[in-house]
Amino acid sequence: MGLLSTSPPHAPHTLRVLAHLLRYPDSTFRAHIPEMQAALKAEAALAPQRLAELQALLQHLALSPTLDVEGEYVELFDRGRRTALHLFEHVHGDSRERGPAMIDLIQTYEKGGLYLGPEELPDHLSVLLEFASTQPAQEARQFLGEVAHIVRNIFSALQERSSPYASVLAAVLEMAGERAATVPVAPEPSIDESWAEPEVFGGCSTEGQAKPGQPQPIQIVRKAHQLSQGAQA
Repeated sequence: MGLLSTSPPHAPHTLRVLAHLLRYPDSTFRAHIPEMQAALKAEAALAPQRLAELQALLQHLALSPTLDVEGEYVELFDRGRRTALHLFEHVHGDSRERGPAMIDLIQTYEKGGLYLGPEELPDHLSVLLEFASTQPAQEARQFLGEVAHIVRNIFSALQERSSPYASVLAAVLEMAGERAATVPVAPEPSIDESWAEPEVFGGCSTEGQAKPGQPQPIQIVRKAHQLSQGAQA
């Protein structure tokens, strides 16, 4: 779906900046904004337009009142299903299968040398980006490609809300070798509405691992009726 043909860049710093941009914008985050701006500019792994969008977002986060940016983040990512950054929430909802999938993903990280803190959940997109930053360029692109269809849905929901954070998800899609194009998104369910579990998900099994001991990308299978992408952002 809209694959880019160019070879993937080795861009660990860009991936880490994207990871940080998807974390809660507290005072520690804001103190490192100049470093993040410099890292994006120095590595130049993204197209100029995307870089300009990310620099503008960082500038907004740096100059806006702390309570405003923190409140915007909570409202956007913690109070909506469609923009949730925990990817398994889009796949499993609150079903019992989410736990085993989490364990599989943690094992993938540990095989690659990444160990999570006690407060971190492995399916948060920022954690996936941190892990991808530790991998060679081709493996990082393949890993992110496994979740690109979920990222595209989040990107589309953010675009619908005219959020500047859409540029971060667009950059993730491009780092996965895909075009940042929107797809139709379902209406936000009511808070007490049960969320149906998708039918197709391959989990994070070790099947198909090329060599023992190497990180295995998570296998998230697209729905057969996955909607076609719309206009490019």
